[in-house]
Amino acid sequence: MTAETGELRRPLTVVPPGERGATRIADRVVAKIASQAAREAIGEVPDEAAPAHATVVVHHDVARVHVHLELGYPTDIGARCARVRRHVVERVRALVGMEVSEVAVQVERLHLTPAHGAAQGRTR
Repeated sequence: MTAETGELRRPLTVVPPGERGATRIADRVVAKIASQAAREAIGEVPDEAAPAHATVVVHHDVARVHVHLELGYPTDIGARCARVRRHVVERVRALVGMEVSEVAVQVERLHLTPAHGAAQGRTR
């Protein structure tokens, strides 16, 4: 019995895990998280570059991610793609609790970025 209300309190019942139900996170939600993680990982991109986006397929709480991005050139493409893969795996695991079996990174376009102090225009 509680002092404030005079009501009897029932003891909490424990429901077995198999009877509690499940939470399903939509593929598009995981794709948005993966897209944001890719944008965080690649850092600065040229103004004319499209933002990174991802597509995801989830099967039994395991995600397969495909990231499409554009980068400035010259750059270390391999290192930037590896950074994207690592960061996408970390963020999806931390925010959604899913394992990521694959992160395929596709560089759609490279944008030439002029060196500091270089003249704009045609070069011969």
